[in-house]
Amino acid sequence: MPSPTLLVLLAGAALISLGVGLYTQRRARLRQRTIARVLDAADALERGLRAARSELETVTSDGQDPVRGAMRELLRHRLWLQEHGQTASLAALEQLRASLDGARRRIDEQLDHVARARADAAQAEANR
Repeated sequence: MPSPTLLVLLAGAALISLGVGLYTQRRARLRQRTIARVLDAADALERGLRAARSELETVTSDGQDPVRGAMRELLRHRLWLQEHGQTASLAALEQLRASLDGARRRIDEQLDHVARARADAAQAEANR
């Protein structure tokens, strides 16, 4: 029969091992949720950029394509995520998500500005 001290040590080691396993599993789930949120933000930005392309092309007369640069930047973010997503810190992943969300908000603001300008122009035309 093993000594009580040995049993306590074995039980302690088992508890520590269980705790480390649970912690590792929790971190892995958190990483996957964070990556999923980053991908959702990238998808939302891409949808916004595709919608914005036609709207912004109609009001940009200088031949520049502001959406093209944003799409390239989005692709760079996606490639970075593919290469570094599993090893990047959670803070870096959250920062990437925040950057994508900010870009989407800026595109939405530009689209709102275009819509207001069109509404104002239509109103001015109607008042003539």
